[in-house]
Amino acid sequence: MMRHVTVNVAESPVAWLASRGLLTAEQLGAGERLRGDYERAGLSAHVTMRWDAAPPGKNRGGARASDASLARIDAHRRFHAAIDAAGPGLADICWRVICAGEGIGDAEKALGWPARSGKLVLGLALDRLARFYGTG
Repeated sequence: MMRHVTVNVAESPVAWLASRGLLTAEQLGAGERLRGDYERAGLSAHVTMRWDAAPPGKNRGGARASDASLARIDAHRRFHAAIDAAGPGLADICWRVICAGEGIGDAEKALGWPARSGKLVLGLALDRLARFYGTG
């Protein structure tokens, strides 16, 4: 007998946990802020050509490109400051689950942690991120 599972690929593991009552609103907000900074900083892997890159030539969107570059730099700084605020040991689970979108079980295996420890550790990391971002 085959079973079918519906997966919402747009839903992050942090949103999934929060929708099941396993994270507080502050923890969810902190996780989404970290993921937003990660994406705005352009730290995720790109698998195709970037069509949104600034066009070559003089004075074509110079101010917009400059603003975008500054926003990317700010996001990059915030991301690294947030990871530093999470601290050693907690930064790993943040990156794997929040930024890379790994499931808790996969992250536990990759980090060599016992089963069912990831949710607890992620919760602690999200509490630190909430303090960093001022949401908790």
